[in-house]
Amino acid sequence: MDEDWNETLNIPFITLGGYVEMEKYRYLYLVVIFTVYILIICFNSTIVCLIVKHQNLHEPMYVFIAALLINSVFYSTITYLKLLVDILSEKQVISHSMCHFQFFMFYCSAGSEFLLLAAMAYDRYVSICKPLQHPIIMNKTTIIIFLVLAWLLPSLQLAAQAALSSYRKICGFTLIGIFCNNSVFKLHCVTSRVITVYGVIMFLNLAIFPLLYIIFTYTKICVVSYRSCREVRRKAAQTCLPHLLVLISFSLLIAYDVIAVRLESYIPKAARLIMTLQLILYNPLFNPIIYGLKMKEIHKHLKRLFCQVK
Repeated sequence: MDEDWNETLNIPFITLGGYVEMEKYRYLYLVVIFTVYILIICFNSTIVCLIVKHQNLHEPMYVFIAALLINSVFYSTITYLKLLVDILSEKQVISHSMCHFQFFMFYCSAGSEFLLLAAMAYDRYVSICKPLQHPIIMNKTTIIIFLVLAWLLPSLQLAAQAALSSYRKICGFTLIGIFCNNSVFKLHCVTSRVITVYGVIMFLNLAIFPLLYIIFTYTKICVVSYRSCREVRRKAAQTCLPHLLVLISFSLLIAYDVIAVRLESYIPKAARLIMTLQLILYNPLFNPIIYGLKMKEIHKHLKRLFCQVK
């Protein structure tokens, strides 16, 4: 039926078949998605504004936190606005070209998150293990280079894959999901070995290698902290723990995104919807809360802000 509908339109539209009981829960979905999106905008914007406003937060660590939170807003906007449109529509569809654009934007923001976390890990390593050299190494030029690379490298690599995929002929018109992720490759009539190999290389570059670097860096920090005084250990725990919490949660969600495509026939539709919602909800919503509560300087400014509001 979906295929006939697409053919009559003479446009390669793809049906998003990941919703459960759409007619029954339409307004519940709408309220939840809209509320979460507004909270994401408010929480992330508050922390970013505090970092921009206060001079003592103009340090590399806080600049990278601001970049990470801006990335979270971008990451959410890509998916949430389309979700709201789909919930209000009778048919949850997306054009073939727009599907690849959403795929490109979604994984660009995911790759940028890993690279920004890697930059933060390097900053913490220099700050704790080479404190006297930190102002020299982590100067404005270095920070700008890291930020540009974190946003540029995923874009360049994913643009090639999205372009290759968009020119492939599709034989399937129903995507098992609520937005376009790597399951879009299952719609192709013939699996492309070039796209598969390129995807593996890109996954290594944007996720696995940054993750291994972060683990290596924090291991070095732990070794140096263990051999140092209590003050150094306290500083390491205070500044590194929030980054590790964000890294662990995001890595688990991305691992689910990769594995779910291989096991989609074994995962119940309702469970897949719940996990997919966590993928787009957890990090953008809880990252600013983690940094607001765990980063001492940000927490102090938040308390002052709420006291002024009261």
